Amino acid sequence: MQNLGIDVLFKGTNFIRLLAGLFTAIRISLISVTLSILLGLAVGMLMTSRNKIWKTIFRIYLEIVRIMPQMVLLFVVYFGSTRVFGWNLSSEASAVVVFTFWGAAEMGDLVRGAIISIPKIQYESAAALGLLPVQTCLYVILPQTVRRLIPLSINLITRMIKTTSLVMMIGIVEVLKVAQQIIEANRRTSPNAAFGIFAVVFLLYFIICWPISRLAVYLERRWS
Repeated sequence: MQNLGIDVLFKGTNFIRLLAGLFTAIRISLISVTLSILLGLAVGMLMTSRNKIWKTIFRIYLEIVRIMPQMVLLFVVYFGSTRVFGWNLSSEASAVVVFTFWGAAEMGDLVRGAIISIPKIQYESAAALGLLPVQTCLYVILPQTVRRLIPLSINLITRMIKTTSLVMMIGIVEVLKVAQQIIEANRRTSPNAAFGIFAVVFLLYFIICWPISRLAVYLERRWS
């Protein structure tokens, strides 16, 4: 254990600091995921619109998100917005903006795929029953969309949780940043601490993400 450097985590408040950093990453993830789901539903519906202008705008938005790395977006929002627009965004607020911007596009594409996968006969049957377009959307299309969407959105949630490790690049003290600080502080006394500490960080991420991934598998099997 000492050779692996895990003992370093139990010196002073190191392990508590590591958990606090993990909580910071989870907090950013939860806020971003919630906003992404809400905005993604609207974006996905607009992507299926017959209006070519809306479809073009959101297609460009989706391609920008897919092409540009999240780290570049973090730098643009955190450093660029302050210099260009004079906004005083905190590092956590910048991270939430970037992950929401990214997550809403990804969620919107999932919603679009879920909506267009619903057979046309569902719309025709609803119209034959005398349902209005709004009623068809609320009572027929939306429930089926959510059923198709939940397993896919859960996978997106795990990706967003893992991607929050990038926020250390704009000064947020999350779990990886704390791990680096602990390693640097104990480099002389425990030169092999990096292996053990990062193994613990991996375990913490696994404990959080694995149940979420299993939930997605369970829902896919149940609803298949």
